[in-house]
Amino acid sequence: MKLSRFLTLFCVSIIIFFAIVPASFGKELFIFAGAASKPPTEEAAIAFEKKTGVKINLTFGGSGFVLSQMMLGKMGDIYFPGSSDFMEIAKQKGLVFSESERNVVYLVPAINVQKGNPKRIRSLRDLAKPGLRVVIANPESVCVGLYAVEIFEKNLKATHIAALRKNLVNYTESCEKTATAISMKAADAVIGWSVFQYWDPERIETIPLKKEEVVRIGYIPIAISKFTKDRALAQKFIDYIMSDEGRSIFRKHHYFMTPDEASAWVGQKKGVGGEYKVPAWWTVK
Repeated sequence: MKLSRFLTLFCVSIIIFFAIVPASFGKELFIFAGAASKPPTEEAAIAFEKKTGVKINLTFGGSGFVLSQMMLGKMGDIYFPGSSDFMEIAKQKGLVFSESERNVVYLVPAINVQKGNPKRIRSLRDLAKPGLRVVIANPESVCVGLYAVEIFEKNLKATHIAALRKNLVNYTESCEKTATAISMKAADAVIGWSVFQYWDPERIETIPLKKEEVVRIGYIPIAISKFTKDRALAQKFIDYIMSDEGRSIFRKHHYFMTPDEASAWVGQKKGVGGEYKVPAWWTVK
């Protein structure tokens, strides 16, 4: 009698367990992401794990670098670069399901300096002043470095560009390392994203570019990789990122949620996304 009762309770417990625990519990997703979205993506991944039981494995770095990792390893469920430029490359190479692409948030390029702006940097031309230490991300593999080159080429005269290049002390490997160059006082200024100041508000300050100097607004896209082993689960993560809950995480971290929000910050309506081919003379510092 006692054994029968025990078995009955055991079976009921098993039924309740599987009714409560999501079907995705114990599964994994591998996400290759540009570091431009690192703070909110890490938070969103933790929230998604708690909600679904799915383990999220995040690999951050330069958008071009993580794309190469995904391609060479023939693995990964989601590609989440820092700009449209690298998503276009992924689509051209047939590495993502283009129909799954969604635009998550929007970014505006800006000058980032040390808190208090000790070098009194006020404009793009100031970056060419002798003695300044300027850092940009590697334009071949990092979205914000690509935007930096585009801004220089379309706004500065050849003499200013030559002077600015003399001030370049490093090409960083990701958005995160670009922001860190300011945090660690390894640079006086970088061309980064306006959102960098919220990554480290005690040490980073943003100097907006003039509205006419902003060539275009960037956006962070997301898409399912052709190497995914569980497309439905990958789509579930994208759906979460695009949900009100997911978007609230990005908003909390001060990302622009619409092109209009980004344009309002710039002070002028700008084109969104697109591609830019970096001139060969910028590919080696």
